[in-house]
Amino acid sequence: MKANQMKAMIATRYGTSEVLKFTLAEKPVPGPKDVLVKVKASSATTADTMMLTGKPYIARLFVGLTRPKYPIPGTGFAGVIEAAGSAVSHFSVGDEVFGETTLGFSANAEYVVVPASGVILPKPASLPFTEAASYGDGHLTSYNFLRRIAKIQPGQYVLINGAAGSLGTSAVQIAKYLGAHVTGVCSSKNVGMVRSLGADEVIDYQKQDFTRLTTRYDVIFDTVGKSSFTRARKVLAGHGVYLSPVLRFSLLVQMLITTLFGRQKARFEATGVNGEGTLKALLQEVLELHENGKLKTVIDRQYPLERLAEAHHYISCGHKKGNVVIVVDEN
Repeated sequence: MKANQMKAMIATRYGTSEVLKFTLAEKPVPGPKDVLVKVKASSATTADTMMLTGKPYIARLFVGLTRPKYPIPGTGFAGVIEAAGSAVSHFSVGDEVFGETTLGFSANAEYVVVPASGVILPKPASLPFTEAASYGDGHLTSYNFLRRIAKIQPGQYVLINGAAGSLGTSAVQIAKYLGAHVTGVCSSKNVGMVRSLGADEVIDYQKQDFTRLTTRYDVIFDTVGKSSFTRARKVLAGHGVYLSPVLRFSLLVQMLITTLFGRQKARFEATGVNGEGTLKALLQEVLELHENGKLKTVIDRQYPLERLAEAHHYISCGHKKGNVVIVVDEN
């Protein structure tokens, strides 16, 4: 392998996990305001799996109309700074860092270039690389929805649909930290885990439909997009809000309608489209939760970089719990 090359996974077209190929790519070169990170671990997420398919089509406005704008997937990363641009003063070679490339993707590779002013923070020694790589998905997204969008208050009733997933395991802990009464919805095999994360109540969706309950929830966070505002509004409180990070045209329509009419609201947001300053500040707050012992990271499986396609196939089956991490450098 030449000095200007690196190992990477690429997807030059949309499709299932089979479009991913392990190859040698050109090693990125940092600009004056960038840092070059030697990646130790990166993330593989449900959102990444959806982006590979190019669906829903409206998402292609951000990621490429006919093919991926950035052929190397992955947004969450953790690693060590190998080089810093001439205008970078607050990071040095050898610093351990973690963060999120947002719409720039490119994290599923040996190296990634990140703006020094972007969504990147020093990694504390107490946070393993494998856990840090997943922070930009479950923890950051859930914190954005529950803290910034829903503005959860102590004593509110919050339901987390998909409580055993990457976003769900984070959301249960974050909602509990914010003082809410938390109900998690998951499969029977994950009930114990969700309860151990702090859920006050756990519903096995294989036995009970949460939309038929008598309880009224101030916030329903549908992390997996398997329900809908139309169904969930039956158990929403008078001024309740239904949140989902899963983009569907019907949700966009409901979001528009409820913005103009009615007390109950539907909300969608792609966390990654927020400004880097906003995301960096949120990530710093999430890190403080970890440092105060209020946030655990659940890791389901780890795969080496060359098996990223296998990781995405596993994710697409819909049975993962917590996070899937890609180990790029085992040293």
